[in-house]
Amino acid sequence: MRPVRTIGLTGGIASGKSTVARMLAELGAVVIDADEEARLAVLPGEPAWEQIRQTFGSGYFRLDGTLDRRRLAERVFHDSEALRALNAIVHPEVGRRMQAKVLRAQMDGARVVVLDVPLLIEANMQGDVDEVWLVAASEATQLERLVRHKGYPPEEARARIAAQLPLSVKRRYADVVIENDGDEAKLRELVGRRWRERFE
Repeated sequence: MRPVRTIGLTGGIASGKSTVARMLAELGAVVIDADEEARLAVLPGEPAWEQIRQTFGSGYFRLDGTLDRRRLAERVFHDSEALRALNAIVHPEVGRRMQAKVLRAQMDGARVVVLDVPLLIEANMQGDVDEVWLVAASEATQLERLVRHKGYPPEEARARIAAQLPLSVKRRYADVVIENDGDEAKLRELVGRRWRERFE
């Protein structure tokens, strides 16, 4: 079983990280999405689902037993203690699920596995991957994308950008920075070049 190279892919809100993940998949990488694993980790019957129910109560669950993620998010957004408690439940489970998928990809012969983790640096996971790729965009570009494409009011868009760890801090941890202030064709060319430099 040959070793697999792991990329930790991260970026700011509206930086184009998901687009880069898709392009890396097209180039042959196996992409594991932390957000998707977090959704799966809290499905009814999963260990994290049970723990959330015990910690936060049944009021955050719908009649069909599924977690009301939006309601719980509103609670923890304003309560740092609750957020810490939720992260202590969900993060280890997501990490376990992702590591299992990395191992499966390696057994299947994958050369490169991308861990798509929005909060990679915040969660101190940069040491768990071989290299960190950061998708970066200027604040003006982020703001335009959030307002034009996602429909956020400008004030809310600015607040969401401000709530994140600054890109200037994330850059310190990055082995590769993908600057994404242009169009998709330019982004595809840049991602392809970085891939060839490192894996071909």
